[in-house]
Amino acid sequence: MNLSTIHHVAIIVSDYQKSREFYVEKLGFEVIRENYRTDRDDYKLDLRLGEAELEIFGIASAPARPNYPEACGLRHLAFKVDQIEKVVAELQQMGIETEPIRKDTFTGEKMTFFFDPDGLPLELHE
Repeated sequence: MNLSTIHHVAIIVSDYQKSREFYVEKLGFEVIRENYRTDRDDYKLDLRLGEAELEIFGIASAPARPNYPEACGLRHLAFKVDQIEKVVAELQQMGIETEPIRKDTFTGEKMTFFFDPDGLPLELHE
């Protein structure tokens, strides 16, 4: 088997416009393509961050996350950063709350969590 990298991660969001603004305007993802699919009555937004892609499906009728944060399926998305304190300050200036910065138990690297509009945990990892 010759898997080389992860191509994309896909998430389903309940409020398409709010999530689009969060990921594009606040976190700085680049829009690759954006489509409304009439046959499914949903939006599909393809985003890029570096070489990774994030697919966002806007489905208003999707069920909420069953519990926080330990449900089967995607646990969280993690972003590599160079200066975690700087990124945390930028998020807080935009009104995005973060948990306190702490050290990863196993790697000793700095990390923290914040959340997207649907409560999906997002991690910053230095």
